[in-house]
Amino acid sequence: MNADPSTLGRAREEGWGVASDAGPAHRSVAEVRPDCSAQHAPQVVLVGRAMATFRLALIQLQISSVKSDNVTRACSFIREAATQGAKIVSLPECFNSPYGTKYFPEYAEKIPGESTQKLSEVAKECSIYLIGGSIPEEDAGKLYNTCAVFGPDGTLLAKYRKIHLFDIDVPGKITFQESETLSPGDSFSTFDTRCQLLVYPGAFNLTTGPAHWELLQRSRAVDNQVYVATASPARDDKASYVAWGHSTVVNPWGEVLAKAGTEEAIVYSDIDLKKLAEIRQQMPVFRQKRSDLYAVEMKKP
Repeated sequence: MNADPSTLGRAREEGWGVASDAGPAHRSVAEVRPDCSAQHAPQVVLVGRAMATFRLALIQLQISSVKSDNVTRACSFIREAATQGAKIVSLPECFNSPYGTKYFPEYAEKIPGESTQKLSEVAKECSIYLIGGSIPEEDAGKLYNTCAVFGPDGTLLAKYRKIHLFDIDVPGKITFQESETLSPGDSFSTFDTRCQLLVYPGAFNLTTGPAHWELLQRSRAVDNQVYVATASPARDDKASYVAWGHSTVVNPWGEVLAKAGTEEAIVYSDIDLKKLAEIRQQMPVFRQKRSDLYAVEMKKP
């Protein structure tokens, strides 16, 4: 999640639109209609309607150059989060690989594959919903930045290939182009937990992080009246791409509930959907939408 979730559609009042979007420069639509019958509708999986309150955990992982170590340590942190009562756990973007265009071809794998198989197993072992951050995925000779989501039984609920690749050129500060090696996805993928929660595994940097990281999260939480969570890698000042860190959870009023520093950590937050309902009642922006004048439209290329 780096760049701009500002084009997010407003999540529907009914609760549809729990979105997981991997990567810098994600721009995703958070509106999914339960009666959607379009030929190319996004993947929608209904899960866990009963969770009115639950614990969320964000794993701010220190990424090394050894894939197997990254996966093993990620699974260890997932187990720790589960023992602390977390029901939904998220890893950061590119959790099994250093973030960088030169690394993506070397670390890429199929889905299902080695890394996602481990995530499936640990999700089932801990009986949690697991948002697997993202990994470099190889398919038919192309590379993607892909997020996989698993249910408490280990089933793959959703797979999302980042649509808007992170290409940035800020003179004197940072130049980075995912499109040098990655291809964009071409479809949305959401899974519905009735939690009114948007989760963004992301890797902002030392330029975009201080400028936009918290600002965008709080903005999206307020204008969509949802909880927003962002899972970043821990900061490694020796890496070629230095992540901002500061994994964060924001409530629908725009208040920061929990935030990590730059070091490796697990961020916990207890999500209360009764609080969300109260805010929506106090500020009924969904009922005030002028659907006679505008709407969010999803298209397939």
